[in-house]
Amino acid sequence: MIDRRLRVLRAIERHRTVTAAAEVCRLTPSAVSHQMQALSRELGVVLLEPDGRGVRLTAAARTLLAHGEALAAQWERARADLAAHRTGGVGGLLRFCGFSTAAAAVVPQAMESLRTEYPGLGLHLRETEPSRSFDLLAADDTDIVVVVATPDIPPASDEAFEQHVLYDEPLDMLVGPEHPVVGRDDVALSELAADPWIGSNPGRAYHQLVTLACTSAGFAPDVAHYADEWDTGAALVARGFGVALVPRLADLPTRHDTRRVPVGAPPVPIRRVVAAVRAGSAEQPAIAAGLTALRQVCAALSPILGTVS
Repeated sequence: MIDRRLRVLRAIERHRTVTAAAEVCRLTPSAVSHQMQALSRELGVVLLEPDGRGVRLTAAARTLLAHGEALAAQWERARADLAAHRTGGVGGLLRFCGFSTAAAAVVPQAMESLRTEYPGLGLHLRETEPSRSFDLLAADDTDIVVVVATPDIPPASDEAFEQHVLYDEPLDMLVGPEHPVVGRDDVALSELAADPWIGSNPGRAYHQLVTLACTSAGFAPDVAHYADEWDTGAALVARGFGVALVPRLADLPTRHDTRRVPVGAPPVPIRRVVAAVRAGSAEQPAIAAGLTALRQVCAALSPILGTVS
């Protein structure tokens, strides 16, 4: 119902280049350029202007986007209102996106609860990085995303989305069996400043979290090895190649001999996990049921996390 070119314009705003916007919208760069030129001609205003190697939106384009987002949110609310006129229970297809830990520790449990309570509801999960999840959400390719709040995701003030805090998750130190801190009740992050570290590749959400946590503790980690999978990271830690920060809910392979030690002295590294939906969609029956199921699962995790928002 809403002109799809507005989604393309929104993608250009987020990614700052026509090429990047084309990739997330599954279009060619020439198709994106053609659509923007056509939209500009129809409206009689300039929408894009060069900005170095990329482009930026004009004031007219931002005005258009503001109206477009209001229309999109109203359309989502209309879909929620129309559900009252349908017969039968909660049905259709509910699509989740989640980052790795949430896709293992939170979302499947919520899906299991939904399957039991709403047999007519189809369920789908896709594991993705946080920033990619919002691209899928904006494109109506998913309904609920569960992500770590990082600088790469839209701010909570972004009117295109509604974000709901699920929980705050502590990060623990992961060390090998012979590390000097083994056996202690807790440790200060700064005590491991001189250790080699195992981190994920730059650009990943976990890389940002570790860098920010160490910077807050007063040092830059000496990353000796990069590993994006917990299996690889745990194997390196177990054999003394470095230490790592690991989320409290991460389920590490038991074949690797590692030890978790909580970080007790401030600053204690925490990552915030949020659920996000398209603005106006939270009252649609399937999405509302999905958000409720997520909150129930996260509330049950309180004894493990120690703190749940």
